[in-house]
Amino acid sequence: MGAASDGAEIVRLSKEHAEMKPVADAVMALAKTRAEMADLEAMAADPEMAEMAAEELQTLKETLPDMEREVALLLAPRDADENASAVLEVRAGTGGDEAALFAGDLFRMYSRYAANRGWKVELDSATEGDAGGYKEIIATVTGDGVFGRLKFESGVHRVQRVPSTEAQGRIHTSAATVAVLPARTSSTAEAFSSASRGASSRATSRSTSGSRAFSARSSSAAISAISGSEAMASRSAISTRARARAWTASATGFSSACSFDRRTIS
Repeated sequence: MGAASDGAEIVRLSKEHAEMKPVADAVMALAKTRAEMADLEAMAADPEMAEMAAEELQTLKETLPDMEREVALLLAPRDADENASAVLEVRAGTGGDEAALFAGDLFRMYSRYAANRGWKVELDSATEGDAGGYKEIIATVTGDGVFGRLKFESGVHRVQRVPSTEAQGRIHTSAATVAVLPARTSSTAEAFSSASRGASSRATSRSTSGSRAFSARSSSAAISAISGSEAMASRSAISTRARARAWTASATGFSSACSFDRRTIS
C-alpha cells in the first residue's frame, strides 16, 4: 500500500472516528447512569445510606430522559447530505425597507456563525435594499457538516421591533424567508441536468404522441359528426318528402271529395 493510499485511508478513518465518537460517548454515559441508578437502588435498602441514595437517585432520574433522547437522536438515520456544503438564500418578505434590513441582519448572523465554525462563505448574488440590508442575497457556505447544521433554518423568520426607519417609535412586524439547500458537485449537477433533459425529452415525446392521438380522435369525431349530420339531413329530406307526398295525397283526396259533393248537390 502506497503513501497516498495510506493517507487517504487515514483521512477516511479519521472522519469515521469523528462521526462515531459522539455516539459512543453518549451511549457509554447512558449505560454508566443506569448502572449508578441500580447501585443506588441497592443502597436504598441500607437505613444509614437510604436518604443520601434517594437524593442521588432522584437527580439521576431527572437527567435520564434527556440522556435517552440525546442517544436516540444520535442513533437516528443521518441525512445523505448531512456533511455537504450548502447554498444559503435570504429573501426579504413583508415589511418593506425594514424587511430588507432584517434580511441583512440574518445574513450577517449566519456569516459570523460560519466564521466561528471555520466555514467559508462565498457570495453568489445580492440585491441591496433602498434603506440598507438586502432584498435578496445568495451565498455558498463551504465546510464539513454545513447542511446538517443549517438545514433547520429554512422557513419564514419574523421580527417585531422599532426599526431605524421609524420616526414615531412604532413597532413594526417584518419577515424574511431563508432557504438552505445542499450544494451539489459538478458530477451530480451533470447527472441532474442529464436526467432533466431526459425527462423533458420524454415529456415532449409523450406530448407529441398525445397530440397526434388527439388529432386522430378529433378527425374521427369530425368524420362521425359529418356522417351523422349527413344521415340526419338524409333522414330529414326523406321525412320531408314523405310528408309532402302524404299532404299531396290528402289534398287530392280532399279535392276529389269536394268534386263528388258538388256533383251530388247538382
